[in-house]
Amino acid sequence: MKKIILAIFCALSFIACKEDYLDVQQEGQIPAEKLFQTEADAVSATTYIYSFLRSWDNSAFPYQYLFGVPADDVVKGSNPGDASFMNVYDNFSFTQSDGGVEGYWNGQWNAVARCNQVISNVPKITMNETLKARLIAEAKFLRAYFYFNLVRIYGGVPIFDGIPSDFNYNIPRSTKEEVYAFIEKDLSAAADILPVSYGPTDLGRATKGAAKGLLSKVYLYEKKWQKAFDTSNDVINMGYDLDPDFNHLFRIAGEFGKESVFEVDCDCSAGNGSQYAEVQGVRGQFGWGFFTPSQALENAFEPGDIRKELTILRNGETTPEGDVIAKGDPLSVDTYNQKVYVPLAQNNNACGYGSKQNIRILRFAEILLINAEAANELGNTSVATTNLNKVRTRAQLANTTATTQSALRTAIWQERRVELAMEGDRFVDLVRTGQAATVLASYGFTAGKNELFPIPLNAINQSKGVLTQNPGY
Repeated sequence: MKKIILAIFCALSFIACKEDYLDVQQEGQIPAEKLFQTEADAVSATTYIYSFLRSWDNSAFPYQYLFGVPADDVVKGSNPGDASFMNVYDNFSFTQSDGGVEGYWNGQWNAVARCNQVISNVPKITMNETLKARLIAEAKFLRAYFYFNLVRIYGGVPIFDGIPSDFNYNIPRSTKEEVYAFIEKDLSAAADILPVSYGPTDLGRATKGAAKGLLSKVYLYEKKWQKAFDTSNDVINMGYDLDPDFNHLFRIAGEFGKESVFEVDCDCSAGNGSQYAEVQGVRGQFGWGFFTPSQALENAFEPGDIRKELTILRNGETTPEGDVIAKGDPLSVDTYNQKVYVPLAQNNNACGYGSKQNIRILRFAEILLINAEAANELGNTSVATTNLNKVRTRAQLANTTATTQSALRTAIWQERRVELAMEGDRFVDLVRTGQAATVLASYGFTAGKNELFPIPLNAINQSKGVLTQNPGY
């Protein structure tokens, strides 16, 4: 799949490409019309989409700039002088010209382009029809995921349902509501086709549970409570369960376990390593030391919550796996994200530290909390309480004391914060629940503006004004 010609991606993703790439076929590259000919081509093209999930843009710096640092549970990390340009994302002083804003935008469109290549070209291939349908469903699931990222960060964006027949990619932004409807359509179509599970060689591919699970999360963001409740119930009834050991859940031995609804395969041996764990690892020992837990996050955990010490890795501690944590930079912060920790004994240096650490996108614990939140909004406090307490019990906490709808709403939001800490949900959760303006006011958050990030200036300029800017930028 590395043979896909660069020009295709440039056209589909609003990425500025050198003109010679459009005119000259590079060594080892072949045009798209010659690429999609066989069943093997279809499988390779679909598999290639997954590689973006572990890419730099989607799992390392640009992703953390937008989903991590702006929240109150993550700080820049490292040492004060290292990559100080990240501070603009902590104090909401970033502009339409900032590299992270543009990098994440370009990266998501690149991924959408890969999906659309499969969706447009695989139907033309003579091959096993069952496999063909599955591959198209996988591409639709992944396209929905990337669009979900785009709409949460930038608001309404252009919708490309396959490769346009007129090859016109310079189209206006659709509304947020239209984008969400498009996402729903993709996920519903994918859920109808995708299998419940795969064999060991295909772990990490999208399943029916992944499609329904992500769809339930989409409904949550739209406040479509009944649909979020019903769809998350579908997932609950598929046989997923909580891993009884919270630490095991995030270690290599816990990958693709019973709690995994969708996770990214980063097995270094398959050439799929990522820098997700490396950029967050203990500085000078395991990685670069960026995107680390804040004091606010530390204060958010209740007394006795085992997740606190299994989420926050501290300089000087000895891990359950026997590694003594010793930062190599005396100016570095003293706490790190333990969820990305890979024990030294299990590290594969061939791909860099932590490169085999899978990225958890959607866990069963979140499905339970989605179901609890939707049930509570529907007035079903009994179901809401039951599923909330399942998550709390695993954390060795007593059952919630909340009994009213309002108190349960607050309790569920709080549980999402500590259960999903450092997993990229906190900022968008604050925005979705209307808490951002209050919680992040001291950080510089401006209501009516910072709920979204700006459309990159280069994208607007390249569109000759077809793309419009978000309010306040």
